[in-house]
Amino acid sequence: MNEYYYTPNPDVVHELHTWKYELLGNDLKFTTDNGVFSKRTVDYGSSTLVKNINMDKIPAGNILDLGCGYGPMGIALAKNYPNRIFEMVDVNNLALSLAQKNAEQNSVKNVKIHNSDIYEDVKDRFAAILTNPPVRAGKKVVNDMISGSLEHLVKNGTLTVVLQKKQGAPSAKKLMNSLFGNCKIIRKDKGYYILESTFEG
Repeated sequence: MNEYYYTPNPDVVHELHTWKYELLGNDLKFTTDNGVFSKRTVDYGSSTLVKNINMDKIPAGNILDLGCGYGPMGIALAKNYPNRIFEMVDVNNLALSLAQKNAEQNSVKNVKIHNSDIYEDVKDRFAAILTNPPVRAGKKVVNDMISGSLEHLVKNGTLTVVLQKKQGAPSAKKLMNSLFGNCKIIRKDKGYYILESTFEG
């Protein structure tokens, strides 16, 4: 029986919950289920990333929410930035069906939601990639999410990652620095680090 949220089809007993969460000044409504990450509330790391990403300095173009889960980061930002398209991908089909439902119930239309195992079915380059990576899936998955971003960013595009210090933020920062030649900690909060690198092309 496979219940892990970072697998394509978690084998779970369904138990849908719908709840409200205020983010970026909007009262959002999310429906979640067993078999998805952070089903009872928006994960603190995700909400911290969303509140600290500087959308004004990101170049023109679409945004990728990599490992979107049931959609809190992409939906919250898409609601506030209706002129941007947010592509939201995950390997978990249950999470994606919930993300679709959550986009609809929050009247968010500027999203493209589809399955992708990391970057496997991601074709474009983006103005920004943001991710709260699935640490439990292992270090290789997290590192592949970071290193693969280079092939999917436009010039001056940004990669923004949230990780807890105890779950590998320092080594992720080191990897981002070696790949991009830069990495800033844009926020530290309750053990969470928001790391950002700019692709200088």
